[in-house]
Amino acid sequence: MGAGDLNGFLGLALDNVTQLVILSSLLVGVFGFPADLVLQRMVPGTALGVLVGDLVYTRLAVRLMQKTGRDDVTAMPFGIDTPTLFAMVFGVLGPVKLATGNAELAWKTGMFTTIAIGLLKLGLALAGDAARRRVPRAALLGSIAGVAVLMIAFMSALKVIADPLVGLVALGILFLGFFGGVRMPLGLPAAFAALAAGTVVFWGRALLGGARHGAAAPALWWHPAVPWPTSGGLDAWPLAAPYLSVALPFALVTIIGGIDNTESAAAAGDEYRARDILMTEALATVIAGVCGGVVQNTPYIGHPAYKAMGARAGYTLATGLVIGLGAVLGGLAVLVGVLPEAAVAPILVFIGLEITAQGFLASPARHGAAVALSFVPVAAAVVLIQLGSLLSTSAPSPGGPVHTTLLVLGNGFILTAVLWAWALAAIIDRRFGTATAVFAVASAASLFGLIHSPLASGALFWPWTIVSSLPRELAGAYGILAVITYAAAVSASRPAHGGALPPACADG
Repeated sequence: MGAGDLNGFLGLALDNVTQLVILSSLLVGVFGFPADLVLQRMVPGTALGVLVGDLVYTRLAVRLMQKTGRDDVTAMPFGIDTPTLFAMVFGVLGPVKLATGNAELAWKTGMFTTIAIGLLKLGLALAGDAARRRVPRAALLGSIAGVAVLMIAFMSALKVIADPLVGLVALGILFLGFFGGVRMPLGLPAAFAALAAGTVVFWGRALLGGARHGAAAPALWWHPAVPWPTSGGLDAWPLAAPYLSVALPFALVTIIGGIDNTESAAAAGDEYRARDILMTEALATVIAGVCGGVVQNTPYIGHPAYKAMGARAGYTLATGLVIGLGAVLGGLAVLVGVLPEAAVAPILVFIGLEITAQGFLASPARHGAAVALSFVPVAAAVVLIQLGSLLSTSAPSPGGPVHTTLLVLGNGFILTAVLWAWALAAIIDRRFGTATAVFAVASAASLFGLIHSPLASGALFWPWTIVSSLPRELAGAYGILAVITYAAAVSASRPAHGGALPPACADG
């Protein structure tokens, strides 16, 4: 493995380690999951998906080298999907744990949801291009941008401010490296330098007798944990069904992202088959879920950057082995204890900002309002999460109209965000027929609780079994909007004064 592969390995491996550390810290620290359940079942299964995907991507790169006779082929980067991690923690695992008090049941629910995501991705791998053509970027990227800025950046910023001596120092170094283009000492990657600086400050302060919070004592014992296949996820399918509306949209987004990344690699000179890239991420996700994992895997953005580093096929091989075998052999338990949350959180602040910026920059400028609109349901979900964490140990869930409104807006927030942004983008483009169809889908989804469920658990239901009138009212409201936009479509299709229909008014 040359210098280029070493640079690529440091970037990709640190990214994946960060995801696993954050996953463990959130589940154990915020929602009270038992550490052994997280570190010996969830983490090894999730890491297994990374190992499988990186090994296949390494093989694809070697095969392309043999086919073309070139030695400068760069493997596609692969790892744990960050937005899905937060959606699973705050939208599935955490809520089930708070609602039932049963950590193992919450884990099984996460397994089932992850397997469902992988199976859906297997189907979408064949239809990803069609979905990409139909759903506007503002809807797909906007919903993810909302999660990025409000769940990833905002919640991570709370960790930074909770321990500013560590967090702000690490955040400043990270911004200097990524946004300011400042070269780090010894040529270290900016993320690695920021994490190292924050960790040194944290433990240096502890050695001097200062306050130490945000990291446990290092777990220096050996905890091997082999991720064997289990059918436990099947036991949780009745409970997992309501949460699919939170997680499944991420399957579509990562498939489309995989297509984008494949095209980006081709532009950089490495021509991979999209089907190979997409099928690999789908199968890796299914394998992870079957073996106890709770987060899907995906090809990472940044192939051209890794190619510019000089990375080839060795960096993905090394990353897969370190992440997969490290989690199996228990090395992550040490990292969870050594790396303070305030030093890791700035990396997630940066990731959140970059994903949010992409939501606006990669969408047409005229769709900016649609991207912003998609943030609103996510904001309600964030408030509910923060409120739930404040009340989970001492007080019952509050009632009243404000809480009910937050509940209805926040449940199914990802799908709500996609539908709202899609409808507004269609209206901006004067594609009123498309807007009519989106509102009709939203109406039907409201009747079954796919979006706007009034139940505290966010569960799905049959329309005739729910006591609350809100689902029927919401379905009726969306239905009226569908009628109104249909009338607008009919009106727009009539040429003014017998003239030709302006192209901007056509609904194609």
